Amino acid sequence: MSIDLSKLLTERRNANSTNIDTLSTEEMLTVINKEDQLVAHAITPYIPQIAQLVDAVAAAFQKGGRLIYSGAGTSGRLGILDASECPPTFGTRPEQVVGLIAGGHKAILSAVENSEDNVAQGAEDLKALNFTANDILVGIAASGRTPYVLGAMDYAKQLGALVAIVSCNPQGEMAQRADIAITPAVGPEVVTGSTRLKAGTAQKLVLNMITTGAMIKSGKVYSNLMVDVEATNAKLIERQVSIVMEATECDRSTAQTALNACGSHCKTAIVMVLANLSAEEAKTLLADNQGFIRQALQK
Repeated sequence: MSIDLSKLLTERRNANSTNIDTLSTEEMLTVINKEDQLVAHAITPYIPQIAQLVDAVAAAFQKGGRLIYSGAGTSGRLGILDASECPPTFGTRPEQVVGLIAGGHKAILSAVENSEDNVAQGAEDLKALNFTANDILVGIAASGRTPYVLGAMDYAKQLGALVAIVSCNPQGEMAQRADIAITPAVGPEVVTGSTRLKAGTAQKLVLNMITTGAMIKSGKVYSNLMVDVEATNAKLIERQVSIVMEATECDRSTAQTALNACGSHCKTAIVMVLANLSAEEAKTLLADNQGFIRQALQK
């Protein structure tokens, strides 16, 4: 079946870059930079839809549900990137946010022929995760028409799960099938059809907002500090100390002592210092307040 690319906003030619191959390097980069500046503004009108999705994801997390991304090519890789950064940043379980890509693990590093056209595999990959109505699916595709993602969406909807999409084609088939459609129209790419550019940037920005917003609403951020960060290297060990010091205005020695006493868990250390509690008392207080520091301190 032929695809009429002319109907896809992301496949049209950009009048501002028609002669980009004749420009000097600095002029070329200026064109790219000017186009990139349009991306954030294109997302602004969709903040209400993003907020709706963030609230739904946070509610799903509270009930033990998961956030699952489904995409192909650049879109799939962006979903995997966002999912893989949640455990070290927010201390989540690896299975809480998952990225699926057409073609599987091999497709993360290289293209897998025809994988994005496999409708059935989109559903099969969700089945392999034991996807349920308690989970949320977010389909990601610049064009808004990727068959692999549509297959995943149809399966998720059959189960009664919430289905959202992040696309750069408001008229795409995915937008028509989604419960929540986030479709910033970033316009034609500097290099025609290269959706790793503005479309990819838009998708990355939206995914950042989805998980960061949901994690904030799940108590994973106190003030603007990532208080569930895992100390997996020297930099992050130092960051934990800094976070406790910033959150409590204590000295380094006090922060280090608290972290050592509670097994290097920032949240617990912060409550220990601010409420003058033992590690066990702080852990219990946090558990009683679903991990929200502010709520725990008001008791």
